[in-house]
Amino acid sequence: MNKTTQAQPHISSASALALGALGVVYGDIGTSPLYTVKTIVDWAGGAVAPEEALGIFSLIAWTLLIITSFKYVAVVMRADNDGEGGILALMSLLGVKGTRRPFVIGLGMLGAALLFGDGAITPAISVLSALEGLKTPMPSITPYIAPVSVAILVALFALQSQGTARISKLFGPVMTIWFVVIALLGLKGVALHPAVLRALNPLVGLSYLFEHGTAGFLLLGAVFLCATGAEALYADMGHFGPRPIRLAWYSLVLPALLLNYAGQTALLVEGPTAAGANPFFDLCPEALQLPLVALATVATVIASQSIITGAYSMTRQAIQLGLLPRLHILQTSEESYGQIYVGFVNWSLMALTLALTISFQSSERLAAAFGIAVSLTMMLTSALMFIAMREVWRWSLGLSLSLAGLFVVVDGAFVASNLVKFFEGGWIPLVTASVIFFVMHCWAQGYAAMVAALERDTLPIGQFVASMADKTRVKGTAVYLSSRTDVVPVPLLHNLKHNKVLHERIVLLHVETEHLPRLDPVERVQSAPLEGGFHAVNIRYGFMEQPNIPRALLLESLSLPFIFNMMETSFFVGRISVVAVGLSRWRKFKLRIFQIMHRNALPATEFFQIPPGRVVELGSQVEV
Repeated sequence: MNKTTQAQPHISSASALALGALGVVYGDIGTSPLYTVKTIVDWAGGAVAPEEALGIFSLIAWTLLIITSFKYVAVVMRADNDGEGGILALMSLLGVKGTRRPFVIGLGMLGAALLFGDGAITPAISVLSALEGLKTPMPSITPYIAPVSVAILVALFALQSQGTARISKLFGPVMTIWFVVIALLGLKGVALHPAVLRALNPLVGLSYLFEHGTAGFLLLGAVFLCATGAEALYADMGHFGPRPIRLAWYSLVLPALLLNYAGQTALLVEGPTAAGANPFFDLCPEALQLPLVALATVATVIASQSIITGAYSMTRQAIQLGLLPRLHILQTSEESYGQIYVGFVNWSLMALTLALTISFQSSERLAAAFGIAVSLTMMLTSALMFIAMREVWRWSLGLSLSLAGLFVVVDGAFVASNLVKFFEGGWIPLVTASVIFFVMHCWAQGYAAMVAALERDTLPIGQFVASMADKTRVKGTAVYLSSRTDVVPVPLLHNLKHNKVLHERIVLLHVETEHLPRLDPVERVQSAPLEGGFHAVNIRYGFMEQPNIPRALLLESLSLPFIFNMMETSFFVGRISVVAVGLSRWRKFKLRIFQIMHRNALPATEFFQIPPGRVVELGSQVEV
């Protein structure tokens, strides 16, 4: 049993895990048949010649096989950080922390920002494309598709704070039905023209590219839509582990997708597509189109849900890794650690998603903005994978260059073809990602400067303890949160300066985020007694864990050199203001952004779940 399975004892078998993976992991990529072929047909003006249709299907099939099956499912998912995946987990796996290896940190930050930027498009394009299936059986509803999509999306985001623990149990069965249905629809189309299966020969796709030159290359931007969920697949790996995801992919998802795309291709071979029609829904008999629209809508809501929860998880990782300020994180399920809610992210994502839905009005227009950011993220993942191949797996330089080089070339082709869509809406996720990256950069740089300034203004703990022998002591325990336990925390110096007393027990507490997702509770707390009633305590958490200092101290009270009693303990924290001195205008501007975020960040005491009644705040200013 792998580590991830151990962390989720309520799911007992590989088949159950694979069923869950269908809902959580494959929602995005599983709904791509709704809009991929339609986008290609619209791009071609509604008329696709039979041989061209076969070439397009070949490109779609081999994009799924190379990008998703080979790169992500077979190779990239091997680069798990103790069971967790995603570009931030990969960045952490490479030993990134603090200011070391800025190039790798930059790649991870940029990749995460790009995923955030593209994350708002998936719910919009998915729900719009599903409801557009109503155009054929109910043409009169066309003007209302965008408003209904907005209503569904508003309801989806509004319900996030309630948690999805109960309804998430339906995700797997619903998506199983979805994949079976789209496979059957595809079989129906393939039965009309079995010859479409010869397009599984990669030479058919390559011939199309060479024969159509620039037009064929630009078409790759639309073909790429079939694989946009691959990066999210890697990011969601921690929910179930790689084996169940691979089982679900190879046994059901990939065959269903290939069959459906083959079926849609068969319709294109049979004749031109009507203006505004979607080949996906044309595969379905008219009598069953309304139930199919209903199923597609539910499937796209599930796809949207997986993107939203993925954004929450990535935000928590970024906070724990010191790339974003502290935000309020609500655990919505006692059973599943992945079920969390981040209000700021939820409402920001909703605002952007609704703005896109209202502005673009249709999946056809929105497709122009989709893919550019996630294709860039995939290329950044390939670059980090090269480092992982060399440093983590110890592969030879030749093998690493060959494999990572193949990934970069393929990713680069999709990036280049998607960049053409920049002025058609592709700029939106790039601008969003740029803002998020800049915010992360300002926070990481400003926080590092603040910590350095605080450490500059303090002194070694040994020297301080020796000078405190004759100071007046009061009963109780004082806990001082500090970035290090070998120097005196600034709040302690300020408390002594103004109040002239010390507690009989003083704990210098340092909370550290490790590169692992989760830690064994036995290894959570480490303590070392100092002289004069001083104690150094280090509490460690993984980057996927939510810190709870009182619980950690209570659970480990027997191993501590003192008895921890919450009612006799005061937690001292500093409320720090940063003052810029002697900096350039650009650095002052970035520091101003940091100051705004620092001032509005969730207080450390609330983030660490310390009872407000036991907290003493001491204000101070530091110059950077």
